[in-house]
Amino acid sequence: MADLTRPLPFRSCAGRLTSRMTLAIETNGLTRYFGDLCAVDRLDLRVEAGKFYGFLGPNGAGKSTTIKMLTGLLAPTQGTMRILGQDVGDIEVAREVKRRIGVVPEELALFDNLTAREYLTFIGRMYRLPKATVRDRREELLVMMGLDSEDKKLTLEYSHGMKKKLTLAAALIPNPDLLFLDEPFEGVDAVSSRVLRDTLKRCVQRGATVFLTSHVLEIVEKLCTDVGIIAEGKLVHQGTMDEIRQSGSLEERFLEAVGSDHIERQTLSWLEG
Repeated sequence: MADLTRPLPFRSCAGRLTSRMTLAIETNGLTRYFGDLCAVDRLDLRVEAGKFYGFLGPNGAGKSTTIKMLTGLLAPTQGTMRILGQDVGDIEVAREVKRRIGVVPEELALFDNLTAREYLTFIGRMYRLPKATVRDRREELLVMMGLDSEDKKLTLEYSHGMKKKLTLAAALIPNPDLLFLDEPFEGVDAVSSRVLRDTLKRCVQRGATVFLTSHVLEIVEKLCTDVGIIAEGKLVHQGTMDEIRQSGSLEERFLEAVGSDHIERQTLSWLEG
């Protein structure tokens, strides 16, 4: 039986980052409207290369909309973005940048009639990886995610947790310089979650950047080196975890940033007395 506690041995990606580039993500005035609703309001993000960045906010704050813009799935209404030091407003540049990023989106969109092995092969070829590289990484990822024993099952038959693990494997197969993870631990079992955390930390140690959204503040506090907090589409805090720890816990800073008055301190009538 494979050792599922052993992180996947990706090669270092630090060498692919240019020496002049210090920011993996830089946005200026990034804004997105849906009709009259301003979902993201003049966002100025600064994410240094090689950091584990936690992007936090209440439900509906604009986190997923931001990730969709940063990954090219949604066009901004206004503002500019630079990803991995490149201006992604240019279509050709954006296409090349996308080969250097991995994404776990909010909605898990898989091909129902493929097996996990077939799906990862497809994703690897989409990234134009050599066949041998695709094969080797695919097999390691299947073992790491505990999906190697499900090689005959179609993704249509997968549980939500299995689909999430397969999507995570697909995001990791290109050995990206930048990983966008939208609630990656949701529905993932404890063993796979530990393996994933160790793998992500190793990616960061070797020079990759991770941009993570999660409602589990304990995970963010353990993993992230930097944090941005968004509320009602606006960036209300951005700084390092060390700065936050000097003044209290991440939960306290989060509630302060989003407005603790939003918490209704009420009890159910039948629980009183």
